[in-house]
Amino acid sequence: MASELIKKYYRTDTLPTIWCPGCGNGIITSAIVRAIDNLNLDRDKVCIVSGIGCSSRASGYLNFNTLHTTHGRALAFATGIKVANPSLTVIVITGDGDCAAIGGNHFIHACRRNIDLTTIMFNNSIYGMTGGQYSPSTPSMDKSTTTPYGNIDRNFDMCKLAMAAGATYVARSTSYHVQQLIKLIEKGIMHRGFSFIEAITMCPTYYGRKNKKGDGKEMLKWQKEHAVSVDNMKKFSKEELSDKFLIGEFLNIDEPEFTEKYDKMINSLKVNSDDK
Repeated sequence: MASELIKKYYRTDTLPTIWCPGCGNGIITSAIVRAIDNLNLDRDKVCIVSGIGCSSRASGYLNFNTLHTTHGRALAFATGIKVANPSLTVIVITGDGDCAAIGGNHFIHACRRNIDLTTIMFNNSIYGMTGGQYSPSTPSMDKSTTTPYGNIDRNFDMCKLAMAAGATYVARSTSYHVQQLIKLIEKGIMHRGFSFIEAITMCPTYYGRKNKKGDGKEMLKWQKEHAVSVDNMKKFSKEELSDKFLIGEFLNIDEPEFTEKYDKMINSLKVNSDDK
């Protein structure tokens, strides 16, 4: 089945990927492909947009309409694509540095507009491709090339930011919980409005090595042992949850979608113009 999906959805002449051994980006990319395949989407009606970074290289490996854009601007490009052709299913692939740092302002405004985009943020807790600098999601006091004595910033919870900024579908899973991740991506794609799915993944090369987290296998095990389903969180005390993170669906509501509101305005102006 996996080889069939690779032939069907990947640009095989671009493989193998540049990702390091133990990296989780391949797992998440595969989850996106499986979600698209499960939904039986028309490949010609799917557009995948990415920014810059390790995760954003995924668009180059996938055989859809794809756009590999500038750093932090994937959502700006995706917004333009969706407004120009609302019939497209537009999926944004981004990393925690690309989305939460340089692209942070584009992120909050895409949430605010509730434009029908599905954004999947690969969160490996570090800038990988550009040299292992700390990102907004690097845990406090963890090390990076630019914080060799520990990061004194508090790390960003992008799911909470997405909900506060106006996104209407918000969820989180991990590269360990693949089946859940596939289902959440499917629901995000089918949701009419701005969907944000955070995918916790591992970077053994820069984040894991500097923070003694072990290899990719050990980092997957950490995801398994520290993720708590949002449906089960009431079973845990505050102390038990102190070193855990929540996964699952956090928000799924219906609100007016941006391109639909835009079309209504255009049509109302045409009527008013005819009246004159």
